[in-house]
Amino acid sequence: MSCRRFLFFLLAALLLAPALATAESGMAIAPETCLKCHDGVVSPVEFGASVHGQNGCTSCHMEVTSLEQHMAGNVMPSPPKCVRCHKQESADHFASVHQLNEVKCADCHDDIHKLRPWKKDKNKVVAKCTSCHDDHEDYLGSIHGKAVAAGNQDSAACNDCHGLHRIEQLGDAKSHINREFHTKVCLKCHADKEMMARNNVFNVAVSTYMESYHGKNYRLGFPDQVAGCADCHTAHTVLPQKDPKSSVNSANIVGTCAQCHEGASLLFAKFYSHGEMTDSSKYPILYWTFISMTGLLVGTFAVFWIHTLLWMWRGFVENRRKIAALHEGHHVGHEISEPHKQYRRFQRRHVFLHLTVIISFLGLTLTGLPLKFSNQHWAQVMMNFYGGTFNAGLLHRACAVITFYYFVSALIMSVDFLFIRKDVKGMWLQRLFGPDSLCPNLRDIRDVVGMVRWFLFMGPKPTFERWTYWEKFDFLAVFWGMFAIGGSGLMLWFPEIFGYFLPGWMFNVATIIHSDEALLATGFIFTVHFYNTHGRPEKFPMDFVIFNGQMAKEEFVEERGDQWKRYEEEGITEEFACKRVSGPFYDFCLKGFGYLAVFTGVACLFLMILAFKSGGGH
Repeated sequence: MSCRRFLFFLLAALLLAPALATAESGMAIAPETCLKCHDGVVSPVEFGASVHGQNGCTSCHMEVTSLEQHMAGNVMPSPPKCVRCHKQESADHFASVHQLNEVKCADCHDDIHKLRPWKKDKNKVVAKCTSCHDDHEDYLGSIHGKAVAAGNQDSAACNDCHGLHRIEQLGDAKSHINREFHTKVCLKCHADKEMMARNNVFNVAVSTYMESYHGKNYRLGFPDQVAGCADCHTAHTVLPQKDPKSSVNSANIVGTCAQCHEGASLLFAKFYSHGEMTDSSKYPILYWTFISMTGLLVGTFAVFWIHTLLWMWRGFVENRRKIAALHEGHHVGHEISEPHKQYRRFQRRHVFLHLTVIISFLGLTLTGLPLKFSNQHWAQVMMNFYGGTFNAGLLHRACAVITFYYFVSALIMSVDFLFIRKDVKGMWLQRLFGPDSLCPNLRDIRDVVGMVRWFLFMGPKPTFERWTYWEKFDFLAVFWGMFAIGGSGLMLWFPEIFGYFLPGWMFNVATIIHSDEALLATGFIFTVHFYNTHGRPEKFPMDFVIFNGQMAKEEFVEERGDQWKRYEEEGITEEFACKRVSGPFYDFCLKGFGYLAVFTGVACLFLMILAFKSGGGH
């Protein structure tokens, strides 16, 4: 043996000392023996410094157990089975798209005898992936690719989105897995506020996306019908907005929007994709819209919840006094003949109209609340029950059509009342402010003052005309709601049409108004209206008059004494007397419907409270 060859094997022995020790404790053949023949294939120096340097040759080439048999050519090693040591990596690879395309371990780890630790160096991953994927130029030129190349380990490399070994097959571009993937992988980094802050990256991208219609659908588990991150920013060619090649550059944004919104215009593209309504400096219009709607919410609830609480306590006290008086044998209230005789308060068209209001309102609530509180588990359960956000959207819009129907009906009935009906006295202005009108007048101010005095034990409870001030408020709220909820809802229903003549940021404004006004409506109906109508002591558990249109004479006189007095003066009381009491089947069906509606409303109110308590009401 030459001196050079001797030194070579001496160096190999030193480098492979751990492997030799392992070989002595059980390996079939010592590595130095293998190197006597294979020194031209395996460099002892490089192998000793590699990640496999602690292993003996037969750790991988385990078929070779007899040197004599191997030298004779009877036993030859088969390709190494990486799974023996790398079980998790092999399991991940087995389920990957690489395995399906017969890309084996050695196709990526081809330098097996000199493989060094990658030490989380993303450049090594990018170099390995781009050696096969020849469409890599898009990524290398992107903001992510350039940052990785510059050594920024926070920036996204191939493995950050696709993984190292479990690289899943995305399938059809419209499939659920594909649609979900194009947003989920972006959230891993962009939801990390610390990472975004240290890289000077817009750190509310995720929160603003999640508050949008697109994000809510994604969070509810239905990303198939909405835009994900990669739909706007692309999957690999992610560039700053100022870059002329960027998909969100002003020169390209219309085409980007048009991928989903056919006919999108330049005005349409002015939509604030990541508009933050709490940022007064960047988005003043959104901020002041948010402040105004919040003020309306807080103000309305503050006034009417205080009104309800005062009424609740005063009504409770009044009820106990009546019970005590009856217990002592004293008569309470007016002496009324035929107290249980029924009188007509509403006609059939009024009953039918109220039924359409209930159906449409509950339908809108049940389909809208899960979208409003999309981060709640119960919202996901409800959306799954509907079969997804697409079906819920269809139901929501169907109920919206019913809403427009009863709104138009109310307008027609108002015109009929003011200008056409012969049984109402006076000209249209007298009718508008008369006792049978739902338009507020000076009397309502006196009634409000009288009720407050009664609440505070400072005077008797006022008697009312045909309509109370809270009933008039409910009626007029429909008109305000139609412009606020109905108008904004139409904009969000047909954005491409409105985008021809309105700037896109109006859809951001419409979203805030639609959401907050819906919250105001549901909160008001399920608390204030339910109490005024069904929850107060005189009516609990339900005021059935709206379903059969009838009320007892005693109730008529006690609650609407001024109306009864006016009818008596005009001699028309018996014109409103009912010929018969509504039938049991009719009452059973409509009372059952009424109780179901009230129960549904209370259940929705509970879910709303639960959502706000868990921080889901933003």
